[in-house]
Amino acid sequence: MGQASRSPIDLVPLSAAQHHILLALADGEKHGYAIMREVERMTDGEVAMGPGTLYGTVKRMLGSELIEETEERPDPELDDERRRYYRVTAFGARVLEAETARLQRLVETAHAKRLRATGRSGSAGLVS
Repeated sequence: MGQASRSPIDLVPLSAAQHHILLALADGEKHGYAIMREVERMTDGEVAMGPGTLYGTVKRMLGSELIEETEERPDPELDDERRRYYRVTAFGARVLEAETARLQRLVETAHAKRLRATGRSGSAGLVS
């Protein structure tokens, strides 16, 4: 199924691993190990993505056309030829935007409910 016949909404919600990978690639192409390091950096070490999770998720994302493997390499003299580099596709960028908007609405709803609950009961506890 080509990108043109799908809506980004069809792929949300993303798994946490997919979301982290798209965010890691949002500012440019990276190889697998660099993606893992970027995810760890973005999450202040709270998420340490292992190779099994990374490459299994990358394979599914390639199939869904969220990302693509690139042929370009940084300076070949400085790079390991076995490395595979990935970048976000235009469709993947639209999916990331849709997922970010969905999560923003969820956070706004959570804040609004917490404020209403706090105002009603005088505590931050859950209201039944």
